[in-house]
Amino acid sequence: MTTTNPSNASSGTEPPGLETQRREIQSLLRECELREGDSWYVVEHHWYEQWKEFVETGDQNSSSFPGQIDNTELFDDLDSFHLKERLVENEDYVLVPAEAWHKLLTWYGMVEGQPAMERKVVDLPSTLKVEVYPVELFLCLHSNMDNVLSALFSRTDQIHTIEKVMRVDFSVPAGSECRLWMKSSDISCERLRNVHMSLLDACLSTGMTVIMEMRNADGTWPSSKPQIMRNSEHDQDSYRGQPGVCGLTNLGNTCFMNSALQCLSNTPPLTEYILRSAYLDELNFTNPLGMKGEIAEAYADVVKQMWSGRHYSVVPRIFKTKVGHFASQFLGYQQHDSQELLSFLLDGLHEDLNRIKNKEYVELRDGDGRPDQEVAEEAWRNHRRRNDSVIVDIFHGLFKSTLVCPECHKVSVTFDPFCYLSVPLPVSKDRVMEVFFVSLDPNEKPVQHRVVVPKVGKVSDLCAALSEMTSIPAIQMVVADVFNHRFYKIYHADESLSCILDRDDIFVYELNSSCVEEDGEEVVLALYLRERSHYQDYGSGSNSYGTSLFGHPLLLAVPRRDCHREALYSIFLQRLARYVRPPDPSEDVEEEEEDDEEEVYKSQINGISDDEEQEDGERAGPSQRRECCGDGKSDSQPDGTAVIKPNPELNHSQPSLQHGEGATSKLLRNEMNPPSLCSTSTNANHNAGASGETNAITNASSITSDAIASGSTFGNANANTSAAPPAEPQGAEHHQQPCETTEEEEACTPSLSANEQPAKRRFFRKRRKCLFTIQAVNSNGTTEKGMGGASSTFSFSSQPYVAIDWDPDMKKRYYNENEAEKYVKHASMEVPQQQTTVQLQECIELFTTMETLEEENPWYCPVCKKHQLATKKLDLWSLPEILVIHLKRFSYTKFSREKLDSIVDFPLRDLDFSGCLLKKKLDSGEPPSCYDLIAVSNHYGGLRDGHYTSYARNKDNGQWYYFDDSKVTYAREEQIVTNAAYLLFYHRQDKIRKPTLPPPSTSSASLVQAANDITSCKNDNMELGAASCVTMETE
Repeated sequence: MTTTNPSNASSGTEPPGLETQRREIQSLLRECELREGDSWYVVEHHWYEQWKEFVETGDQNSSSFPGQIDNTELFDDLDSFHLKERLVENEDYVLVPAEAWHKLLTWYGMVEGQPAMERKVVDLPSTLKVEVYPVELFLCLHSNMDNVLSALFSRTDQIHTIEKVMRVDFSVPAGSECRLWMKSSDISCERLRNVHMSLLDACLSTGMTVIMEMRNADGTWPSSKPQIMRNSEHDQDSYRGQPGVCGLTNLGNTCFMNSALQCLSNTPPLTEYILRSAYLDELNFTNPLGMKGEIAEAYADVVKQMWSGRHYSVVPRIFKTKVGHFASQFLGYQQHDSQELLSFLLDGLHEDLNRIKNKEYVELRDGDGRPDQEVAEEAWRNHRRRNDSVIVDIFHGLFKSTLVCPECHKVSVTFDPFCYLSVPLPVSKDRVMEVFFVSLDPNEKPVQHRVVVPKVGKVSDLCAALSEMTSIPAIQMVVADVFNHRFYKIYHADESLSCILDRDDIFVYELNSSCVEEDGEEVVLALYLRERSHYQDYGSGSNSYGTSLFGHPLLLAVPRRDCHREALYSIFLQRLARYVRPPDPSEDVEEEEEDDEEEVYKSQINGISDDEEQEDGERAGPSQRRECCGDGKSDSQPDGTAVIKPNPELNHSQPSLQHGEGATSKLLRNEMNPPSLCSTSTNANHNAGASGETNAITNASSITSDAIASGSTFGNANANTSAAPPAEPQGAEHHQQPCETTEEEEACTPSLSANEQPAKRRFFRKRRKCLFTIQAVNSNGTTEKGMGGASSTFSFSSQPYVAIDWDPDMKKRYYNENEAEKYVKHASMEVPQQQTTVQLQECIELFTTMETLEEENPWYCPVCKKHQLATKKLDLWSLPEILVIHLKRFSYTKFSREKLDSIVDFPLRDLDFSGCLLKKKLDSGEPPSCYDLIAVSNHYGGLRDGHYTSYARNKDNGQWYYFDDSKVTYAREEQIVTNAAYLLFYHRQDKIRKPTLPPPSTSSASLVQAANDITSCKNDNMELGAASCVTMETE
């Protein structure tokens, strides 16, 4: 009985004879070799052996007829048709090539419902073999991870094969952008980035789960959980804005990144390439110069979110992290240059999307006299052999570089690609500075001057320029930087002006003509004004009161003979006469002071308190000393005053003018022997300290760097010293105060001998109040601990700083704050300062100007066989579709660093490069050289800090917008050209397509409303209007 195959019956064909079947199958098994990728089939061993027996009998009616191909014995169950584990070839199954399988299937058919077990030949590291056990993966969607399917894949299948299967199994729309994740554990997943990688290389094995994630309509990924700025939960689904009109959140000094991203996002050809997901097929995961496709994917995610039209503002945190990972200079949250970020990003995108997988070695050839056209075409071909990406297509141009040796006159011509043009700005040799001149006349107000000085000049040049305006000799001027009521720096005459910024408050002080003489008779004092606080500084553990600086500090020359309290008080009062009112005699009020102290004796001189050493040998700190002419309260300043601008060039360890034991007699004993004030007379033989050290204010050789030195103005260096405190005699002689008082009553207790134990004493005295007291301070205006110690001496290298401390009540009565802040403007300030304006064409001409190489960058001449300072000239040969022009506003030289704030007048339309191109004749079909502006990156501020924003033209509606981090407003064309323009993006006219949407209404009322509608944060205190005025903030 003959059983026919159903398929044969349907097709009407009969199988060949048994001998023919045996011969054909055995021939295929014998001749067919394993080749990678070929298909082989698994056949149950028992059925195959029965077929062999059947064909060998030659009897069609033999009882050994095998029937339909039946692999039932190979399956664990007939529902899933999973292959049994640990099956052995030639015992449990046999492998037949695809051609033999199809013949057997045609002749005998297969049991209904059973799948054909096709297996691939895979190239494993050691050998070629048929993959009997393929990889079984579990598949699911990110949106529904409960619905899990399984599928078998070969180890040589690529990841995109899994994606295709999942798209079919889960009915994913063809246009949806997807990405796959490999679930490596219960809590973590790993991206399957390279869809062209095999399962074997991706380490996918049986039992693992692959998850498919589909991009949201707003451009985000469900797994990323992006932080999007929303005004409300309702806005998350309801907001629909113009695609591309989206802010970028400042993550902390990332305005430079936001500005570059906004400009690049509004570059139509690159953005359209991203939006249609063309980059997915060109991601290069093997390029050693690339970032494994991560930069390209991170940038694409940002662009798709910005152009979804569903966000006010996007937080580019993942992009920032990726940039910092691959470029360590952008790690953290420091301010950077938008051009540097753009350069890195364009290079990273190029390498991540480079279509060249294996770069060949290309030897660069010199022109050697060949025609420019030939050399240029060769250079461009060689460039494209190693660099072929969408970035090259859009941004790369070619310029000609000509080098000439100064000795042998060898001419080297090469053609090099460029991604952007860095063009210099014309640099002026002069600089305009605004300074305040403080006259020696105390009744004159400070005068603000505007002077012109050399950019590479010195402080002496500033003084000379000011001397011409004021008729004051430059040698009598001292230049200082005032910040926060103190001197940030006092400049030497030979210091460079480059260290002075335009934003600094520069004061120039006039000094006496005698102070410039090197006779040591004058000392330059830096005078600070301080106000005591009403509260006591209990936290310091002392009786001190806090002080705060106010007003403008002064520099004044004082004769050495006048460096005692009485004279200093009068000198300071006279110097402040314009805004400090001296008290009338009728206003003098006597006060009675009661002191309850444990010390037997306290010297009080010159308004500076001096304490006696205590029993335990510890000297009281400055905060514990008392004043003479104050109100009985200590005027010392606690150390809590913040140092805003530490200046390493000045000595901050200033010695105090206070003294310890026996300071009275030491201070009183000077050349002039002036009378003491507010204290009793003492024995001149008792000087402070056994060491015999004395403190005095003296004058050194120069005006600005001279310091306080040891001398005899406050004390006699030759006087005998004694460690014992002087006894205060009864009936001591009273002396006058510098105030307008005539007498002072004081009740004194009997004196004690030097060896007596100090006892608690009570003093009652009546005295007149002084307006202020005098205190030695450091350059920050604070009194450091130990400044008044017995061992403190004044160094020749230190600058003397003195503060006058005001009681709040006295300051309110006698100090006129309004008058102190007044100043007048010189006629030079009335002359309008003309903003320097240069044409963009001038900058481009400077770019193509011949220059001589610097010593740090010589050229190796192949003829001279040595490095030469050759002349170099750059010429434009061919221009790209998108031309980025970098205006080199930041100038760095050996002598100076500055930012050029010149206005560069650049056209918004019809920028014609035909006159700049070296290639004058364009071939038929070559693009023109006219460009229109599409984006501008702006930088506001100086060298050390600043803020970046951008203008950009939307490709869909043609409207200009102003992007300031997360804030977006409409912009008018007349607003775009400013002195802040830093990067210019131009689009070649032949590639510009017309807007597909009508521009928004530009009427004043609608513009105000629209600006409020599109701003990213409704809580921002930014005034929006037709002018779109933006208040810049410094980061």
